[in-house]
Amino acid sequence: MGAYLMMFAAVAIGLPLPIINLIAAVIYYFVNRKKSRFVHFHSLQALLSQIPTTLINWGLVVWAVWIAVTDLRLSEEFWSYAILAGVATLFYFIISMIAAYKARQGKMYYFLFFGKIAYDVAFRVREERATTEPVNKPPF
Repeated sequence: MGAYLMMFAAVAIGLPLPIINLIAAVIYYFVNRKKSRFVHFHSLQALLSQIPTTLINWGLVVWAVWIAVTDLRLSEEFWSYAILAGVATLFYFIISMIAAYKARQGKMYYFLFFGKIAYDVAFRVREERATTEPVNKPPF
């Protein structure tokens, strides 16, 4: 559950920089990935899904700073991008809260694209030590 809450790292330290969230997600992943396959899956899925959201929001921050520094006017393109970034962040927030709730219940929750990647990495069977651990495969 904590992996999905890394999106609030920047808010927790009081800086509106989206890169802080990504750094927190990376640290959380590397600290917790060996606890269990379940934790590995959810922390990797949270990390992978944080990357596009961070890039979108970072682009908005850079663009806004560029406009402020160069005294440009706020164009329609900027506002369109700002709305896109807001919608993407809201969507990510909702999906992450659902995933955090499911993870807290001990259930698997698969994001559309990142779930398969995280599943393949976390539940990969190594030939030298095959496991009989029951695996909840993604629905695709």
